[in-house]
Amino acid sequence: MNILHLKYAVEISRTKSISKAAENLYMGQPNLSRAIKELEESLGITIFERTTRGIRVTPDGEEFLQYAKSIISQVEDVEAMYRNGHVKKQKFSICVPRASYISYAMAEFSKHIDTQIPADIFYKETNSMRTINNILNDTFNLGIVRYQTAFERYYKSLFSAKKLVTETITEFNYCLLMSRNHPLANRDDIELPELAPYIEVTHGDPYVPSMPQIDVKKAEMSEFVDKRIYVFERASQYLLLQTVPNTFMWVSPLPKDLLEKYGLVQRSCKAVSKVYKDVLIYQSDYKLTELDNIFIDELKAATNKYI
Repeated sequence: MNILHLKYAVEISRTKSISKAAENLYMGQPNLSRAIKELEESLGITIFERTTRGIRVTPDGEEFLQYAKSIISQVEDVEAMYRNGHVKKQKFSICVPRASYISYAMAEFSKHIDTQIPADIFYKETNSMRTINNILNDTFNLGIVRYQTAFERYYKSLFSAKKLVTETITEFNYCLLMSRNHPLANRDDIELPELAPYIEVTHGDPYVPSMPQIDVKKAEMSEFVDKRIYVFERASQYLLLQTVPNTFMWVSPLPKDLLEKYGLVQRSCKAVSKVYKDVLIYQSDYKLTELDNIFIDELKAATNKYI
């Protein structure tokens, strides 16, 4: 079977006549009939039945022709692409934690995308384990993993075992994010027990290696709080904080304009000593592209500006 055989079968299906198809294909009818017979024998199916009314496509033939038309279409697309001058597509993919400074870096990075050239750009916010898996499965080229420095040895061991290249982007302490109308909004330093009456808004998929989920929640969430709303999408988290004044959230530092946009304030909590790291990762055999390096530059600029 070759691409010509597929084209022959599709043309016969379209014209419902071997003689007409042969005419359109500029070949003799006996040669076309012979080619179709060879195709059917190689596949072990009957594509066409000859009746007194002409050619009828069999059920097996219908299924085969669907594949044949799809293959021919793809081949024609490839031929047209190279015949008309192939332009290399811009490609970039990264998995990141939910962080405003990273999304700001992504916005600045997007200004560098050449609008005259085709592009596939993928930006996914998720937790650390999914980021690592996406890198290892070649689903994404770059990833940023966030973790508490208390768990650094777990991550370093994992990165080493998986042969991942790493680069620390930033370190920071979480701060409290809340509505400017929150009862604690005017406090400069908030004590943890003061959070007990309020609702914590938090990511729905925290992850720490080698720890049961119940221990992860203890490590990542407020000790004195028993009321939580789990949200996976960051804009919805901000909207909740804005519209429900008795909610709060732990976050990396936010840009001033984002705070103003949602009517939020961020406050420190000296009792919280947890330090977090954001670490860039990619496979050791992956070579950074020009777009990758542009994103990393914008990421570092956003870190300096906002963190």
